[in-house]
Amino acid sequence: MYHKEKSIQMKSSASALYNNLSVLRIAPRSLTYFTVVHANMVNMVSASWDGLNYSHRQLQSKEANVATSSSLIMQAAWCVLPSRDILVLTSQKGIQMYESDGSIMVYWHALDTPETQTAQAVFARGIAAVREKYICVGISSGSMLVFDVPIKGSNITLSEVLEEHKESITDLASECSGSLECIADMVSADDSGNLCVWKSGEDFQLLNKIPDKAIEAFCSSVKLWKGTVVAGYGTGQIRLYEAVTGIVHAEVNAHARWIYSLDIAPFSGLLLSAAEDSLVRVWHLTMTPETNSVEIVHMYNECVTDTQICGAKFCDGDGYAFAVTGYDLSEIIRYTQV
Repeated sequence: MYHKEKSIQMKSSASALYNNLSVLRIAPRSLTYFTVVHANMVNMVSASWDGLNYSHRQLQSKEANVATSSSLIMQAAWCVLPSRDILVLTSQKGIQMYESDGSIMVYWHALDTPETQTAQAVFARGIAAVREKYICVGISSGSMLVFDVPIKGSNITLSEVLEEHKESITDLASECSGSLECIADMVSADDSGNLCVWKSGEDFQLLNKIPDKAIEAFCSSVKLWKGTVVAGYGTGQIRLYEAVTGIVHAEVNAHARWIYSLDIAPFSGLLLSAAEDSLVRVWHLTMTPETNSVEIVHMYNECVTDTQICGAKFCDGDGYAFAVTGYDLSEIIRYTQV
């Protein structure tokens, strides 16, 4: 179903972080951007679709009043809004927002760090673009920051702080199907495996809280598609929930080890899962509106030998191609459909 393409080389290797790959497709310019986190910097690669041209950029973590920061970056992800694309970096010190090509930093938000040393680490992790103008970012206290992003310029404002989780945020995801019929806009996950489902607006509204009573496991990656929450856990399981009610549609023992990344191709319903067991799997989700049920079918798997996979993303909305990163690898491995 898929075959391996020529890998893309990076300036430095990938850190062992969940969801450590972000992909942005720039169709008018026939380009694809990739970002991968390494320690206190982000490797950014621009690749032409014909495979002939590559350009590299490295972005460093920022810190107030410090020329070069050593604070570790936790995640880098593009937020695609109707009016603009923003590259968001989260670190131990704050949140950086750039124009999509990484050329200009348009916003910096410093995290509140305690005056005295505490056992609780401080960092930001979990990034999602929600509806027309919001970018949401999770932080280690369990809070989520909602930023209001203008059509252009740097007048980005913190509009709301959501405080429902008690543990560190692990991942955020917005409704990726583009459907306006879905009530839920965003889902958030935390260290204890709890999920919160939200409706966006001038004031974000909590629609549902899905407690992790059955699994009692860390939720490392989460997606939202056509009103269905897809959650990946440290147990290697994938669970599908109806977002608004929390009803379990399906539970799959997908991997033998910790899941590091999930992604959905919204137009085709293909689901990508990647884990510590060196396997990348492709699944197909189908929705039956009459019964309001979702089915998951295994389609394909690829073993990336001797690699602790830490990021996997589709490169397009149909799932025609996907890319994979692995801990300590200085390359992005690509696969396309045959």
